[in-house]
Amino acid sequence: MPARVVLAMSGGVDSSVAAYLLKEQGYDVVGLFMRTGVHHREESDTPQFAVAPTRDHKKGCCSAIDAGDARRVADRLDIPFYALDFEDDFGRIMDYFVDEYTHGRTPNPCVVCNTWLKFGKLWSYGKQLEADFIATGHYVQMIDGQIHRAVDPNKDQSYVLFGLRRSVLPRLLFPIGGLHKDEVRTIARQAGLNVAEKPDSVEICFVPDNDHAAFIKNRVPDLQTAGNIVDQDGNTLAPHDGIENFTIGQRKGLGFGSGSRRYVLEIVPETHDVVIGDRDDLLASSLEASRVNWLIEPPSEPTACQAKIRYRHEAATATVTPLDGGMVRVDFAIPQSAITPGQAVVFYAGDHLLGGAWIERSCRSV
Repeated sequence: MPARVVLAMSGGVDSSVAAYLLKEQGYDVVGLFMRTGVHHREESDTPQFAVAPTRDHKKGCCSAIDAGDARRVADRLDIPFYALDFEDDFGRIMDYFVDEYTHGRTPNPCVVCNTWLKFGKLWSYGKQLEADFIATGHYVQMIDGQIHRAVDPNKDQSYVLFGLRRSVLPRLLFPIGGLHKDEVRTIARQAGLNVAEKPDSVEICFVPDNDHAAFIKNRVPDLQTAGNIVDQDGNTLAPHDGIENFTIGQRKGLGFGSGSRRYVLEIVPETHDVVIGDRDDLLASSLEASRVNWLIEPPSEPTACQAKIRYRHEAATATVTPLDGGMVRVDFAIPQSAITPGQAVVFYAGDHLLGGAWIERSCRSV
């Protein structure tokens, strides 16, 4: 009897090709789609069985259109397909998103979704189906039972998987991690999958038009986070409408004119102040992070690594030192810019993903 794999199908080209490759490799594939309760404007005018439209704008995932695309791929490949109701669970992620912004932090809902849902709740459902493995269309590789970066450096998604449990590692399959994006689309065309030209999902799926502040205001209408933009000496420069409009390192959209380029250095949730300064003031030589999660045996001594402080950040040479209470300190060989509370710091040894933690604070360079 072939091994059974539950595959997270988003309706995009990556998970669709993952389904095709797994079936070609002889697995018993079961497609699972997460219904999140998130709705998009384009859904209401789309016939139930229409081919996925080509959209010029970049979009998120998990809409009704995506569910239809995933089901059509499953039908073409003749694999079972189930759409699961994760609306309540996904509501927790939206609440986390709002809470982080209103506390002066910048959230990363993709990490949380992967940890809680795709490799948490979804795998729990897979075990009910007596599955042997769980698979996704992430661009990462499994080598000797450990997560490594993808072959395609421009698509690598290992950063968002640092929060997975070590116990799930032997159950993971990532069929497209050894491919480049153009190869994935070529396979989709050759397999006759209608999603071959579908745009990538690059926005947060529950934030319409990528307008974080509007989403937060809509979800919490009575929210009051207006305050002042101030300099490092505490002098008021201008009022602002809410701290949810800002993130560390932001330069554009500050809402007032200045004779020189100014950047957001700090967001103070207690006073709703947004502190700005020069670009050099963003540099920090170290950070502290909480809720560390290791995908290797947790080190008890300072450990040399390369550390990424955001998804598109180039990993920098660093040393990770364990602290009490699930905390770590990360010291960089070269100061890094715009270390942002609420984002993840993720640790690598070459291409090997070691683990990561959630940034709490940075230490400014002198």
